Amino acid sequence: MSNLFTRIKNTIVADLNEALDHKEKKNPIALLNQYLRESEQEAEKVRKLLERQYQLKEEFTSEYNEAADLAQKRKKQAEIAAAAGEQELQAFAQQEYEHYEQRASRLQEMLKQANTQLLELERNYEDMKHKLKDMHLRRMELMGRENITRANHQMSKVLHNDEYSDQPYSRFNEIETYIDRLEHEVNTSYYRSTIDAKIAQLEKDMKKAE
Repeated sequence: MSNLFTRIKNTIVADLNEALDHKEKKNPIALLNQYLRESEQEAEKVRKLLERQYQLKEEFTSEYNEAADLAQKRKKQAEIAAAAGEQELQAFAQQEYEHYEQRASRLQEMLKQANTQLLELERNYEDMKHKLKDMHLRRMELMGRENITRANHQMSKVLHNDEYSDQPYSRFNEIETYIDRLEHEVNTSYYRSTIDAKIAQLEKDMKKAE
């Protein structure tokens, strides 16, 4: 039964992902956002591995120093025991020296390998950060272009599309025509209201001239 539920859930998730993928193909910014999320998750994984590698390097270094110090200590003790004629003690110290010397040699090789791996992780992590930065900048660029396109589209609808001609703030041409007509009517009304006075003044001036 649990397997059946699992298959049903996987089918639903697959259908959902397919639907999202189809939608994102129509929206490059949404697709880029998805890439960014996935890349940031991968970068975070690498960052944690990098931190762990630093810790391992410190542990290897500590273990190597301890083994090297003990190897030198046992070597000196073996020499002292040999000088004192303590063969059994010398043999034990010599055996311990060889053991620590081998451990130090092995740890030195492990430390060298850890350093190489650390450098490789650091390069990969820096490369990922650069790519993430480039993707963020690319997203900003696309968002800017999308905003400009949307703004131009809205302005085009307002200025040129008859479908929106009855909406407020979209009837610029009609408003300009109305203002011109109103200005003409005001001027005409003013001219009519003053024409009698102007004619009377003209007649008066003509009589004076006679």
